Amino acid sequence: MENAAITNPDVVILGAGMSGLCCARDLIEAGLDVAVIDKGRGVGGRLANRRMGEATFDHGAQYFTARDTRFQQYVSDWEKQGLIQEWYRSVPGQPDDSIRWRGIPSMTAMAKKLAGPLSIQLQTQVVSVNPEGREWRLQLRGGESQRCRNLVLTAPVPQTLALLQAGGMSLAPSILKELKTIVYDPCIAVLALLDGPSGLPREGAFRPNTGPIRWIADNQMKGISTLPALTLHASATFSKNHWELDRNRAGELLLEALPENLRRKVTDFQVHGWKFSQPTNPHPEACVIANNDPLLILAGDAFQGPRVEGAACSGWAAAAAIVDRISD
Repeated sequence: MENAAITNPDVVILGAGMSGLCCARDLIEAGLDVAVIDKGRGVGGRLANRRMGEATFDHGAQYFTARDTRFQQYVSDWEKQGLIQEWYRSVPGQPDDSIRWRGIPSMTAMAKKLAGPLSIQLQTQVVSVNPEGREWRLQLRGGESQRCRNLVLTAPVPQTLALLQAGGMSLAPSILKELKTIVYDPCIAVLALLDGPSGLPREGAFRPNTGPIRWIADNQMKGISTLPALTLHASATFSKNHWELDRNRAGELLLEALPENLRRKVTDFQVHGWKFSQPTNPHPEACVIANNDPLLILAGDAFQGPRVEGAACSGWAAAAAIVDRISD
């Protein structure tokens, strides 16, 4: 249940994205008391959507694929429950014919399903993490704190390291060196309302081979918006070069790169910046045990692969490590 709190939980998980939610579900099924904390207003992390008037946009992760056996079973169950459906198998600029799945009514559907039985504190920002004896102390903005014996951090690695540093926590030099090598690409996303059909290919998605736009999706053709509404994702190069620019100006520049027939149809737009959109060099392990007593595990899409599926597998690996440790 969102915004509920557990006193003295067995495990605290920081982050209610796919990794944190999958980890929490496995842990409660193992009989543990788990508290999930997230600074956002909703669950899902980059499984995100936004409304502009009557239009709806998936503006984070656009789809997901399934290759891992366990994740494929989840996908099968979600499809039967009406939470997802096949979007497409290939589009211009993307020859791979793996099934691209989309959420119903949007990409947040799976996260909300996973969050159902969990205790989640939303809009709660942790400002530092440090060990005190055999427990972890999480300092919350506003003066309150949370304690636990076992802690899972699923935030992007630079944010995780900043939290530990703020609490005076020093990781082993070898682990710290590995973590500091993980690099993320940013992504500037533009959400554009149109005054008529986009004219994109029938799938409603297009991946340009060159230029500042990496991805274009028509949310109406995708099936989540009642009005024609485009999601544009900028290339990593454009996003890096324009990250400090005024967001609206960056959005204008990206819209100017649209084909002329699409530019004429844009009536309004918003811009969102994903600072840690995708890790370019994920850690080879599914999760990292960063401290043994008290137990600290790092997980997320930087540890199993920069995809929705990778984040889920990383969360499951973190849960298994905690269950094994507690059993021992």
